[in-house]
Amino acid sequence: MRPHHTGATNDRTHDPAAPPTTDASVIWLHGLGADRYDFLPVAELLQERLPSTRFILPQAPTRPVTINGGWSMPSWYDILAMSPARAIDQAQLDESADQVIALIEAERESAIAAERIVLAGFSQGGAVVLHTAFLRYPETLGGVLALSTYAPTFSDDMQLADTKRQLPVLCLHGRFDDVVTPDMGRAAYDRLHACGVPVQWRDYPMAHEVLPEEIRDIAEWLSQLLTD
Repeated sequence: MRPHHTGATNDRTHDPAAPPTTDASVIWLHGLGADRYDFLPVAELLQERLPSTRFILPQAPTRPVTINGGWSMPSWYDILAMSPARAIDQAQLDESADQVIALIEAERESAIAAERIVLAGFSQGGAVVLHTAFLRYPETLGGVLALSTYAPTFSDDMQLADTKRQLPVLCLHGRFDDVVTPDMGRAAYDRLHACGVPVQWRDYPMAHEVLPEEIRDIAEWLSQLLTD
């Protein structure tokens, strides 16, 4: 299934009312059981402030999820157990990372510099983008937005290249999240911070969700990142 796109186009005409030419992209992954339209309203809202940024909303494949009794739902990877440390299907995570990398390369082929491509993800989608940005994609990127998520593939002895230690990251989490608990999100932040990554942590009075205040903070962060 093709990802949903919203935003500026590179097929600009001389019509003064035409949208601005795309000069940046945000690839945004939804969470477990959701779909690519889940964050469409957020993307459209952010685009009012970032009119030359294209938002790409890919769809996870539908597959059985072990922790949900084997029922099939959109999932970037199977979750085999909630503990210890949330066991996952590593091969499926890598397949999803490959899907994200293909989207990155497609944006680069459309003349978007890698340094102008931001990866974003909520919950399970955030785990995919953290894995992709720091452990799979070999080149530089513009930044990472990690919403209510965790990093199942980060380790205490993780070593990062210099280019990865320069990658800006914004971690956002709900203080009352009982799906991906704050300590799981904080562990990802702590590991990146220990590696010298310019990572920020912000938490909010919410559960496993998104708040208007959080969206405003994301808009401000993206604006500083992409309009300097």
